[in-house]
Amino acid sequence: MRVKKYITVFWALVLFWLFTGAGTIMAQDKMYMRMADSEMKRFPEAWQIDWAKRPVFGYCQGVVTLAMLKVWKQTKDEKYYKYVEEYADKMVKEDGTILNYDYINGRRNVDMINAGKILFDVYEQTGNPKYKKAMDLLYNAMMDHPRNSLGGFWHKEVYPWQMWLDGLYMASPYLAQYAQVNNKPELLNDVIMQFLIVEKFMRDPVTGLYFHAWDEKKVQKWCDPVTGLSHHFWGRSIGWWYMALVDVLDFVPENHPLRDKLLVIADELARTLPEFQHDGLWYQIVNLEEREGNYQEATASAMFMYAVAKAVNKGYIDRRYNKIATEAYDGIMKKLIRIDKDGTVNITQCCMVAGLGGNPYRDGSFEYYINEPIRDNDPKATGPFIMGCIELNK
Repeated sequence: MRVKKYITVFWALVLFWLFTGAGTIMAQDKMYMRMADSEMKRFPEAWQIDWAKRPVFGYCQGVVTLAMLKVWKQTKDEKYYKYVEEYADKMVKEDGTILNYDYINGRRNVDMINAGKILFDVYEQTGNPKYKKAMDLLYNAMMDHPRNSLGGFWHKEVYPWQMWLDGLYMASPYLAQYAQVNNKPELLNDVIMQFLIVEKFMRDPVTGLYFHAWDEKKVQKWCDPVTGLSHHFWGRSIGWWYMALVDVLDFVPENHPLRDKLLVIADELARTLPEFQHDGLWYQIVNLEEREGNYQEATASAMFMYAVAKAVNKGYIDRRYNKIATEAYDGIMKKLIRIDKDGTVNITQCCMVAGLGGNPYRDGSFEYYINEPIRDNDPKATGPFIMGCIELNK
């Protein structure tokens, strides 16, 4: 009887280990590789990411290939690096120009910078000068990019005077790393200024959340005519913003006079997020969870998981916030992950796209955001999910 009792206790401890602590880490360890392998199965060539019909140096390709580089560094498995290098080689011509990329003819667009983040590693590994030329091209494109009166980058040339949270992720980490590699402290200060502008004008002091966009001239139909702000807290836009912040902090020296301000911003959002987290997840419109039609959205939830977990690991925020990320992982696994019979991993309930203005016109209303298409395996969920699982495994 005593032996049976010991066996029962042993298996109880095993089950406890599997479903808490180290067991969760083990699951995350498997899941980031399984999701990465599933993405490579869906898109055998990285340019195909986001179901692209032609090779494009897009931000969706950028976020997934950046995640693949992190898997490579974590596992030392060369297949993940090769997947990225083959994409970079296809996209960057020998003279350093980029296939299907035009930033001159009225097409200046911060979204097109994001994929450039992979070039630092590819250049380091290959030594091929075409990648250095491409990195310089992207830097010069941003130095020629239109700005508002405060020096903030317009989101796109076709969206004059507008700053969107999304844009901080697309260009700022790239420019911060470029500043470090090329010893350009003035460029790093420029990057930090972008965050300070957004924090000053786009953060809501009541909720601690951030509005999706701000029109400095206050003339867009989607904005408040007094503040210039859009009307809602769109989850993914805040996710982009938080990922941008923690990624940029990697390149801000500890003795930089504005580093502490960035750390305060990171801490404030970490304190805010749990107030709007439900079953580990966040809603499409973050603060209106009870409103009909709103839904728990995958891309925002994956982005917050990654940003918080990395910020904790790097010491940018207190370790007590790690619970936000672990609960996000549990919520995603329980409610948003579907695994096919062949083992392919899928993530569901992804908002496909959302923006403001344009043609057809997007008015930024609640109805607009919740009625944008929802799909599985959007790269804006798969990439951050992979990166978040890696951070939780560290």
